Amino acid sequence: MKAINIMFDSLNKKYLSAYGNNWTKTPNFKRLAQKTVRFDRAYTGSMPCMPARREMHTGRYNFLHRSWGPLEPFDHSLPELLMKSHIYSHCSTDHCHYWHDGGLTYLSRFSSYDMVRGQEGDWWKPQVEGFQYKWDIRRQDRVNRLYTADEQNHPHIRTFKSGMEFLTANKHSDNWLLQLEYFDPHEPFTAPRRFYEPYGLGSDEHDWPKYAPFQEQSEGVQRDACRHYAAALSMCDYYLGKVLDFLDEHNLWEDTMLIVNTDHGFLLGEHGFFGKNYMPTYQELCNIPLFIWDPRSKQKNQTRQSLVQTIDLMPTLLSYFGLEVPDEVMGHDLAEVIAHDKNVREGALFGYFGKHVNVTDGRFVYMRAAQNATNAPLYNYTLMPSHLFTPFSPEELKLADQTLVSHYRYAQNTPLLRVNANHGLFPNNSCYQFNQHLSWGDLCFDIENDPQQKFPINDEEVKMRMLSLMYQLMQEHESPNEQYERLNLPYGNH
Repeated sequence: MKAINIMFDSLNKKYLSAYGNNWTKTPNFKRLAQKTVRFDRAYTGSMPCMPARREMHTGRYNFLHRSWGPLEPFDHSLPELLMKSHIYSHCSTDHCHYWHDGGLTYLSRFSSYDMVRGQEGDWWKPQVEGFQYKWDIRRQDRVNRLYTADEQNHPHIRTFKSGMEFLTANKHSDNWLLQLEYFDPHEPFTAPRRFYEPYGLGSDEHDWPKYAPFQEQSEGVQRDACRHYAAALSMCDYYLGKVLDFLDEHNLWEDTMLIVNTDHGFLLGEHGFFGKNYMPTYQELCNIPLFIWDPRSKQKNQTRQSLVQTIDLMPTLLSYFGLEVPDEVMGHDLAEVIAHDKNVREGALFGYFGKHVNVTDGRFVYMRAAQNATNAPLYNYTLMPSHLFTPFSPEELKLADQTLVSHYRYAQNTPLLRVNANHGLFPNNSCYQFNQHLSWGDLCFDIENDPQQKFPINDEEVKMRMLSLMYQLMQEHESPNEQYERLNLPYGNH
């Protein structure tokens, strides 16, 4: 058995032809949908980038217990479990966050990995002149682009070539997983020049919107950012097609599972916002594209309406390779969903650490905000105290409980640091903007009848039912007591 997981970052499904978009040039995503099962109710769990990847490794939510950070020592990691059973795993990626402090433990779980440099603010090529401070990722991106302008040097294309080297060398071998993981179409929305032409773009100017409302963007970003995103998406589509060609040419469909997914979406002016993290978690962010081909059931050119999540990918792959799923895993094997749309869950939680806790049953979405102006209490549970770019500071660690917490089954009862997260010490606080969401308060939408989420509903019966579902799922996923207190849930602590 073989498996390929092609993962993109910040893929908004409303821009894909496979989900009905008629102006972006994405024919290979439509071709992909014809060769796989397309999921319409696939949801993230934890956002953004590394929290979603921790879910893919572990089959568990991250956001109730932890902000952005590395894999923990007690985590059951998918590629590590495969390797222990003599199933090879390889990752080809240009995702620059893997070589920041908050992502350093992920790639080392694979049997081998190829790290392609140069995306966004990857501290790659040096330039002393004009340097002021290390965290200026926009300056570093300008430096990196001096070396990636030609198509053959673009990190996306180099990542594709790396993945194809693995496939070419191992197409006749058995028992392997390839994770072909791209940073694109994550901002900045870069692509070789030929992908700009269908969208009337002459340069890469205005390709990096701020994480800010629409009215705070420059006129150029307001006008051009969506087309830049579409150009990056067309590049992703073109090289996706090359992988599909390879599967066709070598008939790998017979014994190779294919999963194509993303970590989360991205807002490009919808609801008046650009970016992610700081606004309510609208459908464009959490309802993600997902395509799966399972050679056992051979279902293709079909859609599935069952509610599935990122945490389901890890147990699905373990089961596909005939391995036991650890007790701590909370995701579900999707084999029967793929085969005949069997329902595997009543509801799904999703969100960012310290922001709304969100729940959906597939029709309604309820977003529960912190019920006090301080967003307290809030704690990180960890043995790997790192943020995105830096370790926890000594000042933060002084806020940790002196007695280690050791009652969580998901952590195999390993003693954990419990570190106060409700303060202004986060080096990457601008990425999470913990208290920004309070101004929106609780929100509830009927996404079946209002898919654009323009009209919040005030049906108390629906809200109480969704709140009850949220509480039930928080209990099942061992939510810390303070999350109930922060949200002021009316059912008392678990």
